[in-house]
Amino acid sequence: MEFDNLHQVLANLYQDMLPLCGDMIGVAKGLAGLGALFYVANRVWQALARAEPIDVFPLLRPFAIGLCILFFPTIVLGTINTVMSPVVKGTHTILESQTLDLKERQKEKEQLEYEARLREGKAWLIDDKAYDQKMKDLGIMDTPEIISMWGERLWYDIQSFFRKLVRDFFELLFNASALVIDTIRTFFLVVLSILGPIVFAFSVYDGFQATLTQWFARYISVYLWLPISDLFSSVLARIQSLMLNAEIALLRDPNYIPDESNGIYIVFLIIGIIGYFAIPTVAGWIIHSGGMGAYGNAVNKTAGKASNVTSSVAGSTLGNAGGRLLGK
Repeated sequence: MEFDNLHQVLANLYQDMLPLCGDMIGVAKGLAGLGALFYVANRVWQALARAEPIDVFPLLRPFAIGLCILFFPTIVLGTINTVMSPVVKGTHTILESQTLDLKERQKEKEQLEYEARLREGKAWLIDDKAYDQKMKDLGIMDTPEIISMWGERLWYDIQSFFRKLVRDFFELLFNASALVIDTIRTFFLVVLSILGPIVFAFSVYDGFQATLTQWFARYISVYLWLPISDLFSSVLARIQSLMLNAEIALLRDPNYIPDESNGIYIVFLIIGIIGYFAIPTVAGWIIHSGGMGAYGNAVNKTAGKASNVTSSVAGSTLGNAGGRLLGK
């Protein structure tokens, strides 16, 4: 299964879990009703004790919250998701445009690399058909050249294998880090949605009023993880596109010999892996939500450990592969 399909599965999971918040509405109505009774009685008693007129408007607060609890999936979640949906769609459109441009640049680069090998007279290194045809054209008298070509092709295949192995490993980590952030985001949204009516009910009681604003801040902050992730992916795709443009400009030079090294690309992937774990911190800059600092610190520590692990693996893998190749 592709990673894009897994992201879609998580999006469908969130939609499938939303109706479960209805199971909490009954409990929340009871809590809110009891809280509204205490809330109204306390303020009416205080007004009577001071011989002051009763201010009716503040007494409507628990009833407004009760209305939100009664129609929680529609009024609360529906309104927030409808308002925030254009942000998600807009950032995803930006990501798709950058990804499409990146794919076009990648195809152009591969074509120019092939043409560069043709100019060099070594198209048989990367093209199996050209290699087989070259072998057929050589006769028995060209045995030394055949052995030389076979050895050079074998050396090229070994180098390509190790480069592809390291590149695929870091691409897997890169995609996995994005999937981890999306999975945690979905889990947080599901928990906040299902227990949302309970949060609204507790906010009726004196001393818990801030719970309501904190719930909104945390829900919106977590919801923004996806558009921030899309923006970060767009920036990465744009940087990679600019790198490909620079390589394409070099490949158009008839005297340029292609470099098969993936060192810059691997460093680029490591930066992306670390950057994905900084998304919750960036979301906290946009919508400040108290109480998530511990998770943010945990994410930052995880990102630091991930950077150390990926750097160590990159160094050991490349060093080991290079040492074996040079030893031969």
